Formats: sequence, C-alpha cells, structure tokens
Amino acid sequence: MKITDARIYVVGNPWKNWVFLKLETDEGIVGWSEATMGLQTKPVEAALHEMRPLYVGADPLRINALWDGMYKALYLAESSVPVTAMTAIEMACWDILGKSLNVPIHQLLGGKLRDRIRAYANGWYQGPRDPSNYAELARGIVERGYTALKFDPFGHAHYHLDAAEEKRSIGLVRAVRDAVGDDVDVLIEGHDRFTVPTAIRIGHALAEFRPMWFEAPVKSTDVIQTAEVARRIAVPVASGERFTVLREFRDLLATGVVGIIQPEVLHAGGFIGMRKIAALAEAYDAVLAPHNAQSPVGTVINAHFDATIPNLLIQETFDDSHVPWARDVIHGTATIENGYIVVPDGPGLGIEIDEAALAAYPYHEKNFLRLFESGWERRTGAR
Repeated sequence: MKITDARIYVVGNPWKNWVFLKLETDEGIVGWSEATMGLQTKPVEAALHEMRPLYVGADPLRINALWDGMYKALYLAESSVPVTAMTAIEMACWDILGKSLNVPIHQLLGGKLRDRIRAYANGWYQGPRDPSNYAELARGIVERGYTALKFDPFGHAHYHLDAAEEKRSIGLVRAVRDAVGDDVDVLIEGHDRFTVPTAIRIGHALAEFRPMWFEAPVKSTDVIQTAEVARRIAVPVASGERFTVLREFRDLLATGVVGIIQPEVLHAGGFIGMRKIAALAEAYDAVLAPHNAQSPVGTVINAHFDATIPNLLIQETFDDSHVPWARDVIHGTATIENGYIVVPDGPGLGIEIDEAALAAYPYHEKNFLRLFESGWERRTGAR
C-alpha cells in the first residue's frame, strides 16, 4: 500500500481553528487525523504541505519507518510545528492500518483495559466572569453526569494578581465548589500565568477547596519552577501539555514531586509517542491525564489510547461545550455517557469527516484564544 495524496482542511471553530489531515492510498483506504495547534494554524498547515515528499509515496502500514524517516529528514525534529505535523501523519496511518484490518486502533495497541474512560469537562465556563454565572454553568455540567470539571478563574493575569483580582479569582473557585458540592472534582487551570511566589500563595489559597490539581501554575516548560511550586503547596500540581519529546517528561518526573502528567497526543508523537510517555510515567509511579483541547477528533484519538494504558487518571474533553455544528461535520465522534467516554469500536479511529460541510466554516484570523487578553474566556472568536 502507498500514500498517494494528502488533503489538509482548516476549519473555523470560533476560538481555535481546527486542522484536519486526510491521507489517501492506492487501495482506496483513507486515514484521518488532526493537527490543530491552537495558537498557530498556518505554520502547521504549511509544514504538512512542505513535508509531502517525506510521506506521499510511503507505505502507511510501516508507521515506525515513516516516523523515523521524517524525524531524521527534519534534522531530529523536536519543535512543536514539525512534531505536530509528523504526529498527524502518524495517527492517520494508524487509522489506515486499523481500517485495512477492520479493527479499532485500541485493539492494535494490545486491547482495552477499560470500556469507559472518566472524563472532565472543560470549555463550559463561557460568558461573564461572575460567580453566579460560573456556579450556574457548573451545575449544568454536573447535571449532564460529569464528576469532574476544570476552569481557569484567573482572568488575563500574567505573573501577578493584585489583591482585588486575587479575591475575585478565589471567589469564582468558591462559587463553583459550593455549586457542585464535595463529591465532584474541581480542577484549577493556571495556563502558565504566575511567578513562583505568586503561584505558591495562590496554591495555599486553593487548598481549602480540595482541587484535584493546580495545572501549569508557572511556565510549564520550566521544570525547576514547576517542581518548586509542587514542593511548597499541598495541592497536587499537573503539567506537561506543552512538551513534545520524551526527555521533557523524564526531566519533570525525575523531580519526584509531579505525579500527574498531561501529554497532548497531537503534539507528543501520536500513539507511538504516547505509549512511550505512559511507560516512562509508570516507571515513576505517575499517572496520565491527557490534555485534549482540540476538536472531537482529538477526543476519539485519546479514547483509543486511554483504553489501553494502566496508569490513566482521567481524560479532558470539550465535546459537550463545542459549537453545535461540530457533530454535523465529524461523524463517529465519541459518545459521552454520565461523564464517561465510551471507547469506540469502529475500524481505525471509527470517524468520518464531511469534507463538503467543512467549507461552511473557513479559517478566520480572530479564531484564537488569547489567554492574556481580557474576556478570552468568552471564547467568541469571529462570531
């Protein structure tokens, strides 16, 4: 079998332009995947086009060889754009492999350890940054069956929070905790915002609300700073979504104080990369809570992977907070029942994308989440 062509689709989700890849083969089997980067769209789209000579003409069933060839051709690529492009190609090949054998990807990875995956909701806190609004929205998520939810209460803070903003942010956490009760896990997102002293102070303030974790309280690419915060607060620290290579996860785990890591499958090497990360984490008695802030395609990809590893904690999903048309253009999306993702069993990924329908939702330069601009949490984009 040979890859004969690649088609790249950029889809204008209001707060993050989604990038989808379709690989075509000489046997008529196609493979789908996602290459969304969030705050960058055109660079990864261009990379997928420029890399065509590295994968068009290759055998999609020899996934290890294809990855190794791309990695070396791009001079041992480790930066986010080429790794995301390579990952999209890798995952589309797994979709082709599964379809060629008429089995789901999780079966190719050794089979399921679980049929359902506990999920936490994200993206639900749209609208005014107000305690009553957040409380009402949080109750709505719990009514849908979720037992965990995550949010960033810190507005557009960078490095520092003044006294009034800190009081407002902690008030939002209090409102959500009071709204959902003690039996629902609340997860706090930091988005790399703070200095070490500020993160420590906020971590102490959060402790009374018993959050499942405080995510990325400082720049998450700085392992030393992350470990310092983790040592100084009682709330568990989670991190790792911005890492692209195995060495970065090793350095974080080796600190001995961060036991929840958050690889992003679209940026960390796809199924092959995630398997390595999970095995490394297992060696440190750490658990995975994979990052997943992209389209519903990303949720399906994660579900296949999550089903097969022993050290899964929980899975992020935005699926119940996406634009309504997401399920009109992507068919075979993951089913979420009472806060659990049902592991799909269709061949390959088990999805199909309506290429004609995508044209109604083009790229827009305003479809980005600018995390340090006031009002980003409204996620309005170009709407």
